[in-house]
Amino acid sequence: MNRMNAVTIFGAALALLGLIGLAIPVFTTQQTKDVAKIGDLKIQATESTSHVVPPLVAGGTLAVGIVLLGAGFYRRR
Repeated sequence: MNRMNAVTIFGAALALLGLIGLAIPVFTTQQTKDVAKIGDLKIQATESTSHVVPPLVAGGTLAVGIVLLGAGFYRRR
C-alpha cells in the first residue's frame, strides 16, 4: 500500500465518521456493575450514559476527511 492510498483511506474513514457524527449526534452506552455479591448470588445494576458529539467537531472531521480524500486523489494523478 503506497502512501497516497493510505491518505485516501484515512480521509474516507474520517469523512464517514464525520457524517455519522452529524447524523447521530447523541448515543447511549450501558455499563453493568456488580452492586453486591453474597456467595453465588450477585446483584447487578445497569447504568446508562448519554454522550453528545458536538456538531462543530463532526463537521470539522468531515471537512478534514474531504480534504484528505482530495489530496489523495490529486496526488494519484
